[in-house]
Amino acid sequence: MAMVLAAVIPPPSHVPAAAISNSDTFTHHRRLLLFLNSCTCMSQLKQLHAHTIRITSSHHPNTFFLYSRILLFSSLHDLPYAFRVFHQIEKPNSFMWNTLIRACARSTDRKEQAIALYHRMLEQGSALQDKHTFPFVLKACAYLFALSEGEQIHAQILKLGFNSDVYINNSLVHLYATCGHLDSAKEVFDGMSERSLVSWNVVIDSLARFGECDAALKLFVEMQKFFEPDGYTIQSIVNACAGLGALSLGMWAHAYALKKFDPDRVNDVLLNTSLVDMYCKSGSLELAQQLFDRMPGRDVTSWNSMILGFSSHGEVEAALEYFNSMVRTEILIPNAITFVGVLSACNHGGLVSEGRRYFDVMITEYKIEPELEHYGCLVDLLARSGLIDEALDVVSNMPMRPDLVIWRCLLDACCKQNAGVELSEEMARRVLESEGGVCSGVYVLLSRVYASASRWNDVGMVRKLMTDKGVVKEPGCSSIEIDGVAHEFFAGDTSHPQTEEIYQALDVIEERLEQVGYSPDSSQAPTVDEAIDGKQNSLRLHSERLAIAFGLLKMKPGTPVRVFKNLRVCIDCHQVTKLISRVFNREIIVRDRVRFHHFKDGACSCMDYW
Repeated sequence: MAMVLAAVIPPPSHVPAAAISNSDTFTHHRRLLLFLNSCTCMSQLKQLHAHTIRITSSHHPNTFFLYSRILLFSSLHDLPYAFRVFHQIEKPNSFMWNTLIRACARSTDRKEQAIALYHRMLEQGSALQDKHTFPFVLKACAYLFALSEGEQIHAQILKLGFNSDVYINNSLVHLYATCGHLDSAKEVFDGMSERSLVSWNVVIDSLARFGECDAALKLFVEMQKFFEPDGYTIQSIVNACAGLGALSLGMWAHAYALKKFDPDRVNDVLLNTSLVDMYCKSGSLELAQQLFDRMPGRDVTSWNSMILGFSSHGEVEAALEYFNSMVRTEILIPNAITFVGVLSACNHGGLVSEGRRYFDVMITEYKIEPELEHYGCLVDLLARSGLIDEALDVVSNMPMRPDLVIWRCLLDACCKQNAGVELSEEMARRVLESEGGVCSGVYVLLSRVYASASRWNDVGMVRKLMTDKGVVKEPGCSSIEIDGVAHEFFAGDTSHPQTEEIYQALDVIEERLEQVGYSPDSSQAPTVDEAIDGKQNSLRLHSERLAIAFGLLKMKPGTPVRVFKNLRVCIDCHQVTKLISRVFNREIIVRDRVRFHHFKDGACSCMDYW
């Protein structure tokens, strides 16, 4: 490169600058610009920079343009050098400021400097912000969760009249959504006079990530009036479907990707991992496993999704087998999420020795510090296996404060293991302290403890406490998807348009179950000293039974019935669903608050351990 430059650009002579003709100056600038446009490495750029300094006048307007090109190239390849170039420029223009702000915003360790540069640009006042300035600096604010700085920049955008620019508005939506201010993000989006596909994608993805899955899907339907979905849209929709368990729409999204996208996108690890996660969470473990096994490339997140999927469906052996394949065959290093899946599998299978061993392996072999979720899995595993004292030892030796989930696990175990009223009362007190005294589930569990001990006065006291504190028991709610439409039922629900048919179906189910010897277990009906008939009637109207009855009415024979419930399934409903699967020869998949239950031929995948 040096030889080429020497041949084309002669070394400077001792002739005064004034003696150099305008045509020579133009020729020098033109040749330097040609070389800059074909520059491929920093070594070449530094030579060109040196020649620029030697043979051009810093006050010539074309030299200013050359410096902007030098700054642009160096900002992409050597940011410290770009800063040195920038500091040599007397009055940088907007393009130069924007170039450096963008480079800092894109870097891994200089994002704070992007915001600092923006403030310096304002202070110096020699160059005005333009429509290119704001997307770069807002990107840095979003990455740093710098909401206050972002709001100040938003005010500046309004002041300068850039609030109609689609790219700036997209960046604002992204900033607010990243910082968890979905209302502000939606407000900017709703006020946009022009929207691009990116605008829709940002809002849909943000809603899906923050659990507003229904809203995400509604916005997706609206978006399709204006744009066809791209890969980013489908990715977000798949995640929203996973959150809702919307299998039909998730399968549509998968089919759309296969039909519309090129092979590289179809085989994308991120998209396929999201699809595996969606199928697992929508109750179709089989499809998830088929897709996972066919993936041309898999990373740790892919393996985590499959292991967590096996765990939540109670496929304990498969979860541990895939973990071993991940670390021994694929030679991948598991992370903290991997061990949440592994420990959850041990928990669902009641594998106490294996759970202890994997917990130790995580710490000693992989140097992973246990987090609250890991302790929660271990405590629940020990407590549900009857080792309540050991579980309490684990809790007392934890380096962090136990959360509500851990105390509830212990209370639930105390109830199931008949650990004694005093210990149950202590666990209940701990939960209420963690939750501020408004956790309805704890009052319900405690009332069951008193009821099992026939302490009916205490049962009444618990109910009175709930009334006095305004605590209302969380209602059971179950949903079932039929032909792409989700139907929701609450306990004792009569609001569905086909209520009469559903209750007639319930009567048929009850009659068939009685013929095979079913007798209601009222131990988990409302725990007040009420008539047995009232308890039994409340059991038959649990939300999942209404959903299952509707599924049997409306779904084709042989089609699995998939139901999603917000609470843990009770003992009687669990027994009833097992019998329904046998008597009506139908596979039933129920996702409760804890896990999936696969009912088939009168048995459940949880082996009655949940």
